[in-house]
Amino acid sequence: MTKFIGAHVSASGGVWNAPKNAHDLGATAFAFFTKNQRRWQAKPLSEDDICKFKANCKRYNFSPGQILPHDSYLINLGHPEAEALDKSRQAFYDEIHRCEQLGLTLLNFHPGSHLKQISESESLKLVAESINLALDKSTSVKAVIENTAGQGSNLGYHFEHLAEIIEQVEDKNRVGVCLDTCHTFVSGYDLRTHEACTDTFKQFSDIVGFEYLSGMHINDSKAELSSRLDRHHSLGQGFIGKAAFEFIMQDARFDGIPMVLETINDSIWRQEIEWLQMLANGK
Repeated sequence: MTKFIGAHVSASGGVWNAPKNAHDLGATAFAFFTKNQRRWQAKPLSEDDICKFKANCKRYNFSPGQILPHDSYLINLGHPEAEALDKSRQAFYDEIHRCEQLGLTLLNFHPGSHLKQISESESLKLVAESINLALDKSTSVKAVIENTAGQGSNLGYHFEHLAEIIEQVEDKNRVGVCLDTCHTFVSGYDLRTHEACTDTFKQFSDIVGFEYLSGMHINDSKAELSSRLDRHHSLGQGFIGKAAFEFIMQDARFDGIPMVLETINDSIWRQEIEWLQMLANGK
């Protein structure tokens, strides 16, 4: 197997631009938004949009397993209020439908927030119900839950939260996890040394299981361990340091999934991708 490494690239001007933007970075994976992530409504994808996107994926050698689209930041699948929850569920299904139209197989999303109105477990149950409803209406896209930094009332900052959602999803083949290294670190899982990584990923293996790992966001952190502050940094320049990225790139359990930079300086993404690929090649 191999490491697929890239970045969250712009789809400005049309979704078909995302594969080219990734290729221009020397990437073998990418993430993008299929619509404006800060608006509820979006113009439907046209046949032309879809055809050009698929053609560019083929042209630049990106298969669906190397692409990790991200849903809208507005969606909260654990919302305690019925009307807002229904709005989020409709928007989430629309995101899955857009991925299916583009021939994609993964959709990365944040689990949601309880907004301090219901318990974490009650909200996690709503997230699982939301996933089940969307998967029932679709056929091919895997719902990929991202672990969070744990800011405010956000769910998903403990591995146990991810496991609790997965346990309640009916089709286990269509649910997965995206681990964000910054979020993992600031939510309390140490990654600063190879020994710390061994321990943290053993916890992930025991609580969630590597069979569910479907993608990663590769970020250093401007915030300290257990701070629960979501502040990304360039690789090796934050509190995580370089050891975690060496560990991940040289561990076969992380093969074959899209690994996506969301670091703060896009002008050095090409160099960061090259460095990670060098590590993956054992250099």
